Amino acid sequence: MQTRLCLDQLELLLSGRLGRPETLLGVHPTPYRGQVVGLVRTFLPQGRQVWLEGEPVPGGRMPMRRVHPAGVFEAVVPQLPQRGDQYRFRVVQHNGQQTEMYDPYAFPPLLTDYDRHLLAEGTHWQSYRKLGAQLRTVDGVSGVNFAVWAPNATAVSVIGDFNDWDPRRHVMRKHEPCGFWELFIPGLKPGALYKYAVRYGDELFEKADPYAFAAELPPRTASVVADLDQYQWHDAAWMASRKERQGLDQPISIYEVHLGSWKRDPSRPGGWMNYRQLAHELVRYCQQMGYTHVELLPVAEHPLSASWGYQVTGYYAPTARYGTPQDFMYFVDYCHRHGIGVIVDWVPSHFPKDAHGLARFDGTHLYEHADPRQGEHPDWGTLCFNYGRYEVSNFLISNALFWLDRYHVDGLRVDAVASMLYLDYSRREGEWVPNRYGGRENLEAIDFLKRFNEIVHLQFPGVLTIAEESTAWPAVSRPTYLGGLGFSLKWNMGWMNDTLRYMAHDPIHRKYHHDELTFSLIYAFHENFVLPLSHDEVVHGKGSLLGKMPGDLWQKFANLRLLLAYMWTHPGKKLLFMGGDFGQWNEWDFDSSLQWDLLAWESHRGVMKLVEDLNRLLKSEPALHQQDFQPEGFQWIDCHSYEESTLAYLRRAKDPKDFLLVALNFTPVPRMQHRLGVPEPGWYQEIFNSDSQYYGGSNLGNFPGVEAQNIPCHGQPYSVEITLPPLGAVIFRPEKAR
Repeated sequence: MQTRLCLDQLELLLSGRLGRPETLLGVHPTPYRGQVVGLVRTFLPQGRQVWLEGEPVPGGRMPMRRVHPAGVFEAVVPQLPQRGDQYRFRVVQHNGQQTEMYDPYAFPPLLTDYDRHLLAEGTHWQSYRKLGAQLRTVDGVSGVNFAVWAPNATAVSVIGDFNDWDPRRHVMRKHEPCGFWELFIPGLKPGALYKYAVRYGDELFEKADPYAFAAELPPRTASVVADLDQYQWHDAAWMASRKERQGLDQPISIYEVHLGSWKRDPSRPGGWMNYRQLAHELVRYCQQMGYTHVELLPVAEHPLSASWGYQVTGYYAPTARYGTPQDFMYFVDYCHRHGIGVIVDWVPSHFPKDAHGLARFDGTHLYEHADPRQGEHPDWGTLCFNYGRYEVSNFLISNALFWLDRYHVDGLRVDAVASMLYLDYSRREGEWVPNRYGGRENLEAIDFLKRFNEIVHLQFPGVLTIAEESTAWPAVSRPTYLGGLGFSLKWNMGWMNDTLRYMAHDPIHRKYHHDELTFSLIYAFHENFVLPLSHDEVVHGKGSLLGKMPGDLWQKFANLRLLLAYMWTHPGKKLLFMGGDFGQWNEWDFDSSLQWDLLAWESHRGVMKLVEDLNRLLKSEPALHQQDFQPEGFQWIDCHSYEESTLAYLRRAKDPKDFLLVALNFTPVPRMQHRLGVPEPGWYQEIFNSDSQYYGGSNLGNFPGVEAQNIPCHGQPYSVEITLPPLGAVIFRPEKAR
């Protein structure tokens, strides 16, 4: 029987540009002498001789004929192989070695018609179970199913260490018209390295898999086949109680951590600790300090360590810097088993231009806008997602669900929300494109954020979504059915900026800036706020928290203790970046460990003990957490003493009789016989004093407490006379509240 190869198709095959490989390779029904036989064709450039083996082969084995010297082989079998009748190629390579393999083009696709329909309309919320590199067994044959979206590509191949990175060997089949390419490669196992060779006209790109579950250690950029089903979880108790633990009326104190610089291990590549090492040491520290959650700067794979993880190329892959996917699962699991929630930073706002990443993925502007006025971020030199494209929106929302599903993550802090909401964000006139109504709002991004929050809260009740949003956009943390964006919480950037600006003033000048402290209570209950002292405030020349404080050495530490006490008693959940809780001197450096050696000094240990006690109070005192987002949870006693730079207020629990009195002095001048109004008579126990000698203070205070007097003050029927320590904060609890 003579071969019927089309020379044009053959030329495309040999150059790796054959967009429909199934027309040439695999099994083809062929008329021969009045009957239909099966023509099996394969391209094996590494083969010197090839035999066809298996049930549909007469006698179980037959030689294949080389029909092109580049390595195209053919054989005819009398009957077409049926489903389950898998045949194999036995290949004698040019170096004399023998290998056996199944034909990738003999297996049915994993993507069903329904999958492709959901992907095309952008509602396949578990697309991570179908796209990328999926371990699969078909008719007893195990291997890896690859699927990728590249609708405008001329041809797409899977290349890797298993085929000498040859784009001619495993050309993928395209599903029309949705633009997804797919191929099952038998015999592949976890650990295989791969990329996609994407052709667009005469251009060839080698791209990492957008859905890869693992990646090589940077600076290498290949994707890695991974089995996410190997790990056995042991956090059922945490998962069952998570919704209650993360309620808005619960104490939430978040420790923000960059895993690569929390602590270093010189014995490991890059000096990075493994996820499992980090789990044990970080959990021990969080338990000691009383934090309820850790928030990790992005752990998704990123090529540049100096980006801190905010320029992501592998949205579905925990970075290999700290270990394997199973290692990260262990990290989350271990945190849960010891009562610590895990929040991860998630970056759907932009992505880098690295050649192996999402940029011009199929030769066109696929994930990003083509117009640079919409598609490029001027501040970061990155690209902006095209949220109006269904497949892009699906990719991102599915990614959010992936971390919650496969890694049991408890919350997603969404980075740079403001840059998503506004078309003119950080752009001058003429550098942005108005929406269809002529406005500056990014309507597609708004719809995306609402849909993201709706789907996340529907599928994973109790999970937190947290917006880093720095503008006055209304109702960020309100449900979408009330017109909000649907986030659980929002970072209070206004409080952070005003407070740090106030604390930087010399105390003698603070009376002129009193409103920088009091202004936050005007809007404190408009959103569900997190009070952040984050990594962004201790980089790029801003100095450490301790370094921002004015005065001599004693005053710097006293100011820092005062700042932290003010933060912990102000309405809102708490977030503190690592190093701030023991008074690190140096500005944060992503490439160095924190200055743990400073704990040899009593002053730094004092700050640490203060944060530990503040977290203990946050948990034990309902008044400090139950009504963070209700006006009933806060009451001014005195906000007008700007000349003295003092504040006093009540924090109330849901039970209005359960309250605390907080008083703060923002000057180094002790305020003796300082009278404050209180609503109830009785004994007021001093339960916290930031000036305690235990924390490194001067030990001026009111221990064990004070008795309320029948003297009206500040609009209250009773009052207490206290000593307000220099640069200090004191908290009183009425005895009868207990």
